[in-house]
Amino acid sequence: MKQILVHTCCAPCASASVERLIANGWQPVLYFYMPNIFPFEEFEKRLSYVQKLADYYNIQLIVGDYNHSNWLGAIKGTESAPEGGARCEICYKTLLQATSIKAQELEILHFCTTLTISPHKNSKKIEEIGSQYQGYTHYDFKKQDGYKRSIELSKELDLYRQCYCACEFSMKKI
Repeated sequence: MKQILVHTCCAPCASASVERLIANGWQPVLYFYMPNIFPFEEFEKRLSYVQKLADYYNIQLIVGDYNHSNWLGAIKGTESAPEGGARCEICYKTLLQATSIKAQELEILHFCTTLTISPHKNSKKIEEIGSQYQGYTHYDFKKQDGYKRSIELSKELDLYRQCYCACEFSMKKI
């Protein structure tokens, strides 16, 4: 089996993504890197459920640094941008770049992201950004009822489903 580093935003999105990757012959390694999550207690809560999912699938979980102030610096000036706009594009780039670097450090030749399972995320934009990095392997996890499957698995596995993407600016859209 070939390893793939899976940028993981949360357990519900990772659930169906990991299931599909395993079915396609991959050996996923979860990489929970989400410095955009606000507040820190939310980061901890999401991490605990990602760990639960990793344990369920018996797969490795690597946790990236949480540095929200650096993330805020990266998106400065886009705080009032609409969801899916300039702020989100910077966020995608930040997350994918960090995952690319981590994959290289770990000598894992392929990486992808669970962000594409969300009907609120622009998979084409994610693919465009991801393709700039060596090893990016695009999966549009929302296809083949991926999002629907993530909801089913979340219920089956009792996974916490948050009601906003991650950052404080997406909270305002609730």
